Amino acid sequence: MPFQAQVRAFLSRHDLSHTPETHALDLASEVGEVAKALLAASDYGRSRPVVGDEALAGELGDAFFSLVALAESLGVDLEAALQATLAKYESRLRTHGHIGSQANPASQNTDYVST
Repeated sequence: MPFQAQVRAFLSRHDLSHTPETHALDLASEVGEVAKALLAASDYGRSRPVVGDEALAGELGDAFFSLVALAESLGVDLEAALQATLAKYESRLRTHGHIGSQANPASQNTDYVST
């Protein structure tokens, strides 16, 4: 069963479907926990490299679940959204040489620089 269908069934079975706002807040919280785990694993940036471990994998799993739950609450097909995003990034790489929506504004806009 595809991951989004698994999450949909889990949410339904355990009455965990909420508003998009609630799922968005949960996602933000879970991503914060990923960041916290990365900071702890790197001794707050003093040691490198950080490698994935069981704790970090668990936090990423929590964040992924929250993202899928948010998509479900919005009726978004994440597989289709990912395919569209990858196509968009491929196009940007071909035309601009990077995946960002625009070139680095700091490298092009010098209006703030006093001469």
